[in-house]
Amino acid sequence: MPTRRLFLQSTAAALARGAAAVPERPSRRPPPPERKFSSEAVEAKLRQVQNSIADPELAWLFGNCFPNTLDTTVRPGQLDGKPDTFVITGDIDAMWLRDSTAQVWPYLPLAREDRRLQALLAGVVNRQTRCVLIDPYANAFNYGPTGSEFDKDLTHMKPELHERKWEIDSLCYAIRLAHGYWKTTGDSSCFDTHWRRAAALIVQTFREQQRLRGRGPYSFQRAAANPYDSLPQDGFGNPARPCGLIHSGFRPSDDACVFPFLVPSNLFAVASLGQLAAVFDAELPDKGFARECRELAAEVSEALDKHAKAVRPRYGETWAYEVDGFGNQLFIDDANVPSLLSLPYLGCCAADDPVYQHTRAWVLSEDNPYYYRGAAAEGLGGPHSGLGMIWPLGIVTRALTSRSEVEISACLKMLKNTHAGTGLMHESFFKDDAGRFTRSWFAWANTLFGELILTVHERHPGLLSRV
Repeated sequence: MPTRRLFLQSTAAALARGAAAVPERPSRRPPPPERKFSSEAVEAKLRQVQNSIADPELAWLFGNCFPNTLDTTVRPGQLDGKPDTFVITGDIDAMWLRDSTAQVWPYLPLAREDRRLQALLAGVVNRQTRCVLIDPYANAFNYGPTGSEFDKDLTHMKPELHERKWEIDSLCYAIRLAHGYWKTTGDSSCFDTHWRRAAALIVQTFREQQRLRGRGPYSFQRAAANPYDSLPQDGFGNPARPCGLIHSGFRPSDDACVFPFLVPSNLFAVASLGQLAAVFDAELPDKGFARECRELAAEVSEALDKHAKAVRPRYGETWAYEVDGFGNQLFIDDANVPSLLSLPYLGCCAADDPVYQHTRAWVLSEDNPYYYRGAAAEGLGGPHSGLGMIWPLGIVTRALTSRSEVEISACLKMLKNTHAGTGLMHESFFKDDAGRFTRSWFAWANTLFGELILTVHERHPGLLSRV
């Protein structure tokens, strides 16, 4: 396949240049007394996996990145006698529903071995429940009712909100964490009356944003030079034909959608509604609500099949990134998850699904305007941090969804060669110079890199000893 040849050739050239050897690799973790939370199970897993990694620099990166969320971003506590955990993104002192789920996700398999860790994760589920009940349309929240620099946004701001950008994936991630916590630990204590109210509010919000009977209650405008920070048409977004798909004001990058039906987020909603139905079928006495979740998922899935695909020259039938129900489709992909590239990782399809494979081929090609090749690396970017900026999230997602050990190895080597000596992942870096990067403290990227190493360790025994 031409895409793979180009990838391997350009990657080989970049890796031949390599990163300068690091004679000493001091830990980038805070000293133990300054860490926000310590888990014996996480530390044991870290040591076990590090011992299987042949490359000292890759092992060092894993040691810095895997515990980064626990070391630096969590604020565990209690509220009303239950665990309550606030999770900041890193250099922004606020909790995103999306980021907080992704940041703690790799620790779930270790929760059974560590009761303190399990309580911390339950606290994240409980805090996310509170956030949804405060406002299901908000993407980011303060620890308390402190207000925000975005108080002047033209939307229904509350003092508990950091930002109120409506993104479908925010609610999907809250479902994903609750479902994943329950399936991993067997603990259903988080599914209390508050969580059930939040679940009903999520489905109500999805229904409202199908906009089958009017524009719904959400609008958003911001006075900003960046057009991606605000929604057109009085804050309701560009027009779309009601068809069963769910409108999203913003992408997981927090950038405004061009066409309101964001395809990877709608696919994520289908998977999440299935998870919600599974919880209510197995744990909660409300078969009617479970049926409602499945019916909504079927509506969205049917609309996706009808409106969100196209046959593209050279690739075959693929998913679009955004559509409007009028026949207009936007063919890009963005490194932020959910992306088209990430669909198998989120359980939206099988990795060998033909439509996904066709989509993957064009996403990782010059036909995607936000796929970059440069002297430092190649990978997905997006509008958020500018042209030519590659996101480690995209490289990690590529490896997580790959079936090729050659491709996975190349991704690991690019990640190793582009941390710019910091020992941590970044939001993005320039394709020709990894020293030009954004956000030195971005916990989602750090923890997702840790998840990749764990996944490779489990699924490809021996690969880490050969990279």
